[in-house]
Amino acid sequence: MAITASQVKELREMTGAGMMDCKKALTATEGDMDQAVEWLRENGLAKAAKKSGRIAAEGIVAVDVAEDGKVASIVEVNSETDFVAKNEKFQAYVAEVAAQAKNSSAASLEDFMAEKWAAEDAGTVEEKLKAMIAVIGENMNIRRFEKVTTDGLVVPYIHGGGKIGVLVVADTDSDSDAVKECLKNVAMQVAALRPQYVSTDDVDSDYKEHEKSILLAQAKNDPKNANKPDEIIEKMITGRLNKELKEVCLLEQEYFKGENKESVGKYVESVAKAEGCKLVVTKFIRFETGEGIEKKEEDFAAEVAAQMR
Repeated sequence: MAITASQVKELREMTGAGMMDCKKALTATEGDMDQAVEWLRENGLAKAAKKSGRIAAEGIVAVDVAEDGKVASIVEVNSETDFVAKNEKFQAYVAEVAAQAKNSSAASLEDFMAEKWAAEDAGTVEEKLKAMIAVIGENMNIRRFEKVTTDGLVVPYIHGGGKIGVLVVADTDSDSDAVKECLKNVAMQVAALRPQYVSTDDVDSDYKEHEKSILLAQAKNDPKNANKPDEIIEKMITGRLNKELKEVCLLEQEYFKGENKESVGKYVESVAKAEGCKLVVTKFIRFETGEGIEKKEEDFAAEVAAQMR
């Protein structure tokens, strides 16, 4: 029988399940609303939907890198609690999501969620996620992913059991242990010091002008600069801007393991010279679990109680 849009809407409002899932349920039960609700519950879809309003701000970041180091992915999958983030079943699932992303051709998260789940016959990526929500028992969310492909080399770094994940991409003609170690050290730098750009060359002019206008206002509001000529203030601003850019640009940052206050760029150059190879950092990706998500405050006892329920 034909399933109408109004039936789908009614079932969706009753259960909170997805539109396509509601249509499948109604088709499977020949339009019987009560049986459709049971169908959704039996398939874990209504249960998953009821949990979808909860804040999923914990979780982990995972990476998957091809053996030749030329293709890699990084994903963030969120859960409600740190308990679940440490669960082996959850971690195995996130690793599968990363593998899926590495082999994906999706240009957006929406396209990725609609892809066929490759690890097993489990429908789409979205359907597999809903099934895992039903199994694990709390809301989960594939928040973001990124895939990189290069003719050079990609090296990953995971910090804090998945709290932070980094991929560093380099244009290089070597995959020696020394080069890999260098790029891992750079990835650790990214994890620790949160650069925004690879180098000052990557900073767009709008950002520079915005920061310059702020520094100019600060300088003019400082009584100590009241009698200084404009050209002196301009030089001061340029110096302050360059100092600020060094803090947000990876290759200009002071290398955290260095002994002579050398920059990350100089460290990479020294490794390239020692190895006799080309080695240029071209990109990095840094994911931190839950960044930008407003987390609800919940004490340890409340978290345990939530797990018991």
